[in-house]
Amino acid sequence: MAEAAAAALVKVIFEKLADEAFKKYARSQNIHSELKQLGSTLSQIQALLNDASHKEITDESVRLWLNSLQHLAYDIDDVLDEVATEAMHRQLTPESEASTGMVRKLIPNCCTKFSLSHRLSPKLDSITTKLQHLEKQNPGLIVKGEKPKINTNRRNETSLLESDVVGREGEKKRLLNQLLVGESSKENFSILPIVGLGGVGKTTLARILYNDTRVKDHFELMAWVCVSDEFDIFKISETIFQSVATENKQFKDTNQLQTALREKLKDKRFLVVLDDVWNENYDDWENLVRPFHSGATGSRVIMTTRHQQLLKKIGFNHLDLLESLSHDDALSLLALHALDVDNFDSHATLKPQAEGIVKKCGGLPLALKAIGRLMRTQTEGEEWNDVLNSEIWNLESADEIIPALRLSYHDLSADLKRLFAYCSLFPKDFLFEKEELVLLWVAEGYLNESVANKSPECLGHECFEKLLSRSFFQRAPSGEPFFVMHDLMNDLATFVAGEYFLRFDNQMEMTEEALAKY
Repeated sequence: MAEAAAAALVKVIFEKLADEAFKKYARSQNIHSELKQLGSTLSQIQALLNDASHKEITDESVRLWLNSLQHLAYDIDDVLDEVATEAMHRQLTPESEASTGMVRKLIPNCCTKFSLSHRLSPKLDSITTKLQHLEKQNPGLIVKGEKPKINTNRRNETSLLESDVVGREGEKKRLLNQLLVGESSKENFSILPIVGLGGVGKTTLARILYNDTRVKDHFELMAWVCVSDEFDIFKISETIFQSVATENKQFKDTNQLQTALREKLKDKRFLVVLDDVWNENYDDWENLVRPFHSGATGSRVIMTTRHQQLLKKIGFNHLDLLESLSHDDALSLLALHALDVDNFDSHATLKPQAEGIVKKCGGLPLALKAIGRLMRTQTEGEEWNDVLNSEIWNLESADEIIPALRLSYHDLSADLKRLFAYCSLFPKDFLFEKEELVLLWVAEGYLNESVANKSPECLGHECFEKLLSRSFFQRAPSGEPFFVMHDLMNDLATFVAGEYFLRFDNQMEMTEEALAKY
């Protein structure tokens, strides 16, 4: 969040500095050179923000450096607002300005020292000095032209089924019916989407289906591909070909590969699982599935994803999100990983804490497994109390608990990161309306009116839909017009918001310095 907040504010500062009316007035007040120097130093720092976005979570020195930059950026913004306000005031009162200009000529220079230049020059010099000092304190950041690929460790995922699957009987039955019977389609193949929050168990459910004996008997050819954040058409097609072909062939280009794959799939009923799809580009999708059209009627493609945009472009107007585990199944999964038993009947004293942990994790399997491993062989109530009362982000296994959520957050643009972090102000289980949230974003000045001549409200609606499509928001169980955040998404928002947003859930003691920042 620190990087996102700093990047968004720095962007606003440069827009103000580039305004022609602003520059003209700055020249008239003899502060143009100071502003130019400030902008130059800020440009050097801005070039480091891309690298900072990938280091702030794991490197405390980077986070602290970004915090300092953010608070300094607020000071810069305040000064620029003062200049812009004065410029607007002069523009709106030209007549009075003309008369005072005549009077000013009669007053000696020594008596006009309280001009805008006199008031702001010391501030600008102080801020520029602080910026230059901040640049020298660079915590090992480098200038990066492209956004580096995030190591998702998804390449380690396989189609083999885990030995500890709990629940999902209802979902399995419904999806099996769609796989084996399904509806008639004008295409030879149809798509079966499994959509939901990171860590909710999409891949696990796909494995259950893929390994079912009825599925193996029904389809002639089967392939499993872990797609993740790099949507490489050649690599995906190559993996599918290697899964369905008996010979080992090397291909020079995508055309040769897809032509060979089309022949392998021709008139065969196939099942392809595309696990963890991030790409939202429809053209990329069309290019990938060209060989699939040669398959036999009844072929299927299972797509697991946390993003809904591509599916909507394909034609899925309504998508059922995969829900978290039920309370009983979640409790059973925690017991399995923590105590190697199916339930807490033989550890009744730990059950209250376990139920609290299940609620805290919102029934998310990934979090429950990680905490279960953390609590392995711990049978004392005190240790379980410590976990229950700890912030989930402070736990020893935090990097295991929510890697998928953190990954989704890092995939957002700086503007979306800041809009999401703002939602940390909502208490857990708080129901909110899209229209109201968009207006709050507009009121905070987070939405740039100049983008493609769109109104702030229109831009806000688009941003909301992007966050909704990536499962940062969910439709409330009570239905329209309300939305809600998963508890762990709320925790994520609070975590990334850091010291930029404050929610008074209870009476809190805060230092005067901390309150001054807010």
